[in-house]
Amino acid sequence: MLEEGRTALGFTPDEDEVAWFNDLNRRRTSGPRSPQNRTFDGTAGEATLAVHSGTYEDPITGSVGTPIFQTSTFHLDETSYRAFSIGATRDVPIYTRYGNPSQWSVQEKIAALEAAESALVTSSGMSAIAATVYALTNNGSHIITAYDVYGGTYNLMREDMPSAGREVTFVDATNTAEIVGAMRPETQLIFIEGLTNPLLKAPPLREIARIARQNNALLVVDNTLLSPVNMRPLALGADLVVHSATKYLNGHSDLTAGCVVGSRKFLDRVWAQTLRFGGSLEPLSCFLLERGIKTLPLRMRAQNANANGIAAFLGQHEQVKHVHHPSLANYPYGQLENEVHSGYGGMVSFEVHGGDKAALKLMQHLKIPYTATSLGGVESLVSMPANTSHSSLTEIQRAAIGIHPGLIRYSAGIEDLTDLIDDLRQSLDAL
Repeated sequence: MLEEGRTALGFTPDEDEVAWFNDLNRRRTSGPRSPQNRTFDGTAGEATLAVHSGTYEDPITGSVGTPIFQTSTFHLDETSYRAFSIGATRDVPIYTRYGNPSQWSVQEKIAALEAAESALVTSSGMSAIAATVYALTNNGSHIITAYDVYGGTYNLMREDMPSAGREVTFVDATNTAEIVGAMRPETQLIFIEGLTNPLLKAPPLREIARIARQNNALLVVDNTLLSPVNMRPLALGADLVVHSATKYLNGHSDLTAGCVVGSRKFLDRVWAQTLRFGGSLEPLSCFLLERGIKTLPLRMRAQNANANGIAAFLGQHEQVKHVHHPSLANYPYGQLENEVHSGYGGMVSFEVHGGDKAALKLMQHLKIPYTATSLGGVESLVSMPANTSHSSLTEIQRAAIGIHPGLIRYSAGIEDLTDLIDDLRQSLDAL
């Protein structure tokens, strides 16, 4: 016999707590979450949060892992009907596109790691980005973004936003004077990356957040390359954070997913946009993502250390023309040191003498990394931006953002550092 007003999953939307549909005060709770989701206060460490936060403690079986709620729909009852009437359908399981306990468990874990009120998981990083940009802007608005954002983001901004009535200005996000100069009265959004791909440029987030606030604009930061283990942009003044959860959050190169993190008031808007786009993440993928995140702090420690070691080795090799990595003394964006709290992620980019021909030869001689796109997995990956992520740009456009012939992007995994360096050495010597 169920307690009155409670579903089998334990959700009890109290009108006093969630009734904001016709209330100008718009009081919102954190979450969505159920009484079965584990939560922790702000004193818990990141490894504890990664393992335990959000776990659905099943009251029937006592399972120590979150079950997979592999269903498209849920039984309707008085709780469900009340959720429709008070505008709280994000907080009650009704239909998996709207929300599913498998989604809420992993969302709670991600929100805890980013120290946020709410999170939303989506079917890909681009789904998260597109829903966020559309939700926070409207026809006639203006967006500021960077020349060297991820290729999918660049194409969304260049191709889709103008046709949707949003004007876009591209700037060098490391130059705050360009951002200030691009601001307009109708600017609603600044979209940048905490660390850029592939050259690891670091825009000054605190300063950009201040500029956004002064101009009544919102700041969205793509934190994919650093992860919440290395940086928490919300603490630096960002309004929302997005991730391609395909990368470090999942960490095993077996899943495509995205997420958006921030305050509940913004996440409710992004959630509604995601419903219209249809970019929900299905339950099995939620299970895999939650399982992957449990080891995120351990993996990031190994990948941070491997990238630091690889960068130091490459910086001393005669066949290497230039190395891009924040751990090196010649790194030009010194403020990053005060904005990260663990490391810089697993990516290292470097140019070899001899241009693209030499870069291709080097990759052919490597024995450990896979030559493949993507990043952030437990296995090391290597690729050339010129013929993958930035192949849509002309040679002049690539040069303008610093992508020169011979550039290689190395995403360090969790293998033994000695093995990775020995492998790089034999491949460089082959040149």
